[in-house]
Amino acid sequence: MPTTMSIETIGLTAGALATAFLVALISTPIVKTLAQKWGAVDVPKDARRMHNHPIPRMGGLAIFLGFLLSVILFLPFLPNGISRQVQGMLLGAVVIVVLGILDDIFALPALPKLLVQIVAAGLAAYTGNVIKVLSNPNIFSSDPYWELGWLSIPATMLWIVAITNAVNLIDGLDGLACGVSTISSMTMLVIALVVAEPNVAVLMACLAGACIGFLPYNLNPAKIFMGDTGSTFLGYILGVVSIQGLFKYSAIISFVVPFLMLGLPIFDTCFAFIRRIAHGQSPMHADRSHVHHRLIDMGLSQKQAVAVLYVISAILGLCAVVLTTIGELKAMLLLFALCVTGGVSARLFLPGGERRDREDHPQAQNQNPAGEEQNSDRQEKEEQL
Repeated sequence: MPTTMSIETIGLTAGALATAFLVALISTPIVKTLAQKWGAVDVPKDARRMHNHPIPRMGGLAIFLGFLLSVILFLPFLPNGISRQVQGMLLGAVVIVVLGILDDIFALPALPKLLVQIVAAGLAAYTGNVIKVLSNPNIFSSDPYWELGWLSIPATMLWIVAITNAVNLIDGLDGLACGVSTISSMTMLVIALVVAEPNVAVLMACLAGACIGFLPYNLNPAKIFMGDTGSTFLGYILGVVSIQGLFKYSAIISFVVPFLMLGLPIFDTCFAFIRRIAHGQSPMHADRSHVHHRLIDMGLSQKQAVAVLYVISAILGLCAVVLTTIGELKAMLLLFALCVTGGVSARLFLPGGERRDREDHPQAQNQNPAGEEQNSDRQEKEEQL
C-alpha cells in the first residue's frame, strides 16, 4: 500500500470537489422550484421549528446530484474505481434519497422510514461494506482486535442506521447539519490523504464539495432546507465510508477516530435517547432539547449557535486528524484531555440546565426573531394569568 498520495490523485480529488460544488450550486435553485411545485415545504407548526415562515425543503436532492455526478466522473480513474462496495453504497444511497423525497412531501411515519433505512444499510453490508473486526481500545491488551464473526453484518447495519439518524437529528438550525457534515467529510478527506486511501479521499471530496455548494442557500436566513432527503443521505454516506477500511493502522486510533469525526451528531443523539428514556418517553419522541435548542434558549442567535457547533465539530475533527499522525501514548493523553473538556462542557446538557439558563437570560426567547411567533401563545397565556 502506498504511503503517500500521488500528484495525479490529489488532482483528481480537487477536481471531484470542484465538480460536486458546481453541480450542487447550480442545481439547488432548480430543486427549490421542484420542492415548491411538489409541496415539499416546511411550515412552522411547533416550537421545535426555528423559522417563522414556510421554506422549501428537499434541497438534499441537489447535494445528492452533485455527489453522484462527481463520483461517476472521477472515481473510475482510480484503481478498483467504482467497486462492488461503492456500487452497493450508491444503490443504498438512491434508496435513502427516494425515501427522503417521499418523506419531505408526505411526512411518512417513523417505523416505515426505519425499515427502509435498514434495507439500505443491508445493501451496503451485502456488497462488502462490513465491520469485520473492532479495535480493542485497551492498548495494553495482548489482543488488539475483536473478531466480530457473525455479528459483523448486524453491527455494520446498526452503525450505518445510527449515523444516518444522528445527522438527521441535528438538522434543526439553518446550515447546521450541512456544515457539520462538511467538516466531518473534510476530516475524513484529510485522513484519507494522510494514510493514502485515494478512493476514500475522492468519495469524501465529492461529498464535501456537494455540501459546500449547497451551503450558500442553507445558511441563516435559509432559502431552502435540505430536508430528510439531505440529512439522511449525508448520514448514510458518512456512515458507510467510515467503515471502508480507512481506520486500520492502530488499535486506539481506529477505535476512536470515527467517533471523533462524527462526535457532535453521535453525542447529541445518544444524549437525546438517554434523556427521553429517563423521562419515560419513547427514544424516537421528538422534543426541543437538542444541543442547538439549548444554545438558542441560552440567548444565542441562530448564527451564533451554529458557529459554536461548527467550532466544536472542527475541534473534534482536528483531534481525529492528530490521532492518525502521533503515537498511541500521546493519543491516550489527548483523549484524556478531551474527556476532561467534555465533562466540563456536559454541564450544558444536565437536566435543569435549560431552566437555569432561562432564569439567567430571561430575554433569550425574545432575542431570536424566529422564535417570537412560536412562543406567542405561551406569552398570551402568561399575560392572562
